[in-house]
Amino acid sequence: MNPMNYQESLAWLEELNAFGIRLGLSRIRRLTELLGHPERRYKTIHVTGTNGKGSVSAMLAAILRQAGLRTGLYISPHLVSYTERCQLDGTEISEADFARCLTAVRQAAERMVAEGDECPTQFEALTALAFLWFAEAGAEYAVIEVGLGGLLDSTNVITPVLSVITNVSLEHADRCDGTLEGVAHHKAGIIKSGVPVVTGATGMPLDVIRRTAAEKDAPLRVLGGDFRAAFRGFDGARQTVAFDAQADDLGNLTYGLRLLGPFQVANSALAVMAAALLGKSEPRVTVAAVRAALADAAWPGRFEDMSLPGQTIRVDGAHNPAGAAALAAALDACYPGADRVFLLGILRDKDVDGILKNLLRPGDRIVAAQPDSSRALTAAELADRLADHGAVAEADISRALARSLELAGGSRLLVAAGSLYLIGPLRRLLLAKRENEVM
Repeated sequence: MNPMNYQESLAWLEELNAFGIRLGLSRIRRLTELLGHPERRYKTIHVTGTNGKGSVSAMLAAILRQAGLRTGLYISPHLVSYTERCQLDGTEISEADFARCLTAVRQAAERMVAEGDECPTQFEALTALAFLWFAEAGAEYAVIEVGLGGLLDSTNVITPVLSVITNVSLEHADRCDGTLEGVAHHKAGIIKSGVPVVTGATGMPLDVIRRTAAEKDAPLRVLGGDFRAAFRGFDGARQTVAFDAQADDLGNLTYGLRLLGPFQVANSALAVMAAALLGKSEPRVTVAAVRAALADAAWPGRFEDMSLPGQTIRVDGAHNPAGAAALAAALDACYPGADRVFLLGILRDKDVDGILKNLLRPGDRIVAAQPDSSRALTAAELADRLADHGAVAEADISRALARSLELAGGSRLLVAAGSLYLIGPLRRLLLAKRENEVM
């Protein structure tokens, strides 16, 4: 077949989307085999968890880059463009490279179908694309974020040098045996024989992870037991974190963290512990590299400051009850007592009531919008659930932003949350407003 251009590659991905989500490893195994197993040509770090896996992945990639290692980063979903999902040394894949690599993936997929195999899913194709691009670009390490669960996720064909499980709460239970224990079992599915594991899980999920790690003789480090981190201050730009891991002879380490919120203290601790374990075999990963990376590491759409002149704005892709609780804690820590306006958009297959219960308080003003997804709860449906708050429904994200800014009026904190399918288009609007106001 002729090489696809970028628009043709997006059209093919949309065709694959018709297959939906189909967990399992048989298709991706065959796909990577046909591509010459590119995922085996560099070292990988595998990251899963209910919340925080994107932030931890970003921090780990930043640490490796700071250490002078050529580093890939694979994430999902994207906020605006598919190219965001594949990054090398902090730079997104070009549209030309995206199309070229996806052409190779499509050729392999079409061979699979010709041989009588199932066609790969969209996520499997994107995962194979990332593996291929990292190999061709000469990556030394790649940080690979799990898409869904872990055990049967298409990223789970890698054998990493380190695994990270941030935390475990009830999400995607319909695809993970229907229970919290089932979710934990799927997250623990990324643990490989003899490969060290770092986790922030607690309670029963931690028991599942401990058991799996023991069965696979995988050394385990647990936040709150083997290592700890605590908030020590905020200077208006960065929070100061004190980290301790005496058991690994790291001692005390204090660092500045650009990513804000109490949940990022825990996420950074996972990244630091992971970096310390990597440093045992990779001497370029030093304490100096860790400090420098965390001082500047950013993660778009996660408690991100998107303020305009005269109006404070925070955007966060909190899309489940645990994420909403973490966002609420961050708001209370950074903006105690502030009057607030929320711009919310939530997918209908999420625990909507749990999100709202954990996030909102009496007196909050609400504008309900509709995320850019076929799975979205309509603005009217969300506003109906928030009638006690006097919520206003504005389906169009641009109009919803205008209404939110009007309600905030410069004197109230404006917070956008609920779904990354809201945050992506919203960030684009806010960035355009910033640019126009600067001009």
